[in-house]
Amino acid sequence: MSSRLRTILTVIALALMASSVSAAAATSEEADKEAILALIGRMEAAWNRGDFRGYMEGFANPDVVFVSRGEFQKDWQGTLDHYIRDYGASEATRGRLRFFDIRIEMLAPDAAQLISRYQLVRPQNPQDGINTRLMRKRDGQWVIALNHVSSREVPDDP
Repeated sequence: MSSRLRTILTVIALALMASSVSAAAATSEEADKEAILALIGRMEAAWNRGDFRGYMEGFANPDVVFVSRGEFQKDWQGTLDHYIRDYGASEATRGRLRFFDIRIEMLAPDAAQLISRYQLVRPQNPQDGINTRLMRKRDGQWVIALNHVSSREVPDDP
């Protein structure tokens, strides 16, 4: 076999291997995005049934960094305490939570950025806003390592 033919065959083989690696990476990336979306869906469902602990399962424990209202929450437990204290008195104070316009960008095999809009519909002080989240894959599971909420209260209808 001539050296030119060997070179051509080597280039073709390398191109095929690169193509299969790219396809595997794309498949893995899509699976990770689906896992992140499933996590956000479970969190939304937990909130809406009043299960704040279930909602908090989506956050890194104990070291989540949570920023809201221009302040840092203490940690995982501090965030849970905040939700129970400020939203947990009744279904009316908890409201109905919905995440939408979710965009996920994979940053690394174990890191992703999620940006989404949310609405908290309730009789008094409804809210909407944007969440920016740094997702980390720990022990094979996606969790929110950093959560930043930019919210606004929606004026009550007159």
